[in-house]
Amino acid sequence: MISIQSHDFSLGDEYAAIRSRAGDAGAIVTFIGLVREIYGDECTAGAVQSLTLEHYPGMTEKCLKDIQQKAESRWPLLATRIIHRVGELHSHDQIVLVATASPHRQAAFESAEFIMDYLKSEAPFWKKQKSENESSWIESRDTDKAALDRWQKP
Repeated sequence: MISIQSHDFSLGDEYAAIRSRAGDAGAIVTFIGLVREIYGDECTAGAVQSLTLEHYPGMTEKCLKDIQQKAESRWPLLATRIIHRVGELHSHDQIVLVATASPHRQAAFESAEFIMDYLKSEAPFWKKQKSENESSWIESRDTDKAALDRWQKP
């Protein structure tokens, strides 16, 4: 299940829902990404006041569905949940949820990491960071692209 939304989400509610859908799961892994107060090494810009996420409706949902299907074809997953927020967010706000349920913990952990790595590098979201000193679009990092390499290996 995939959602792109501006409103916040409840980890408790999402966990209960995936647990219900997963049936006889042996493991459920959840990951929540938060808006950081300082982005990367760019401390000179000052603390983050807001992060605005934009997306292209239709295209973004299709991309997230493709990522979800790749994970489901690679691991024995009983249920998945992806929520990505858009709009203006502030420091420490929840921005993304990835949850995977599987009969086995390794599959749950690996698939959640896989989904998150692909979200960071492949999903069409545009992020603009605003600090007290400046406003700038966030560029893709080499480390995010490098994270995908491990999933390409047999």
